[in-house]
Amino acid sequence: MPKLIVTNRAGEETTVDAGEGLTVMEAIRDNGFDELLALCGGCCSCATCHIQVDPAFADKLPAMSEDEDDLLESSDYRTETSRLSCQIPFTDDLDGLKVTIAPED
Repeated sequence: MPKLIVTNRAGEETTVDAGEGLTVMEAIRDNGFDELLALCGGCCSCATCHIQVDPAFADKLPAMSEDEDDLLESSDYRTETSRLSCQIPFTDDLDGLKVTIAPED
């Protein structure tokens, strides 16, 4: 099963199994990371699943939509590698993906 490496807000890194067919948000949430709120449930209508992605994986991710870009604009913690985790389908190609849960706005 593909692995997802998650760094929480305290800087602790945890490797979790992530089933294909889930989004990165679902994989994080389903593995007990309560600090990733994901209030809209993956509908791309909030930014509470904001993560920062390891730049080494940037070319493997789907393009950012205009809606995702607009939502991330509202964050004080947006970086060049910011994404909404609900907008990234987890696939075998992303095995070993490293993400950091962004600070809460």
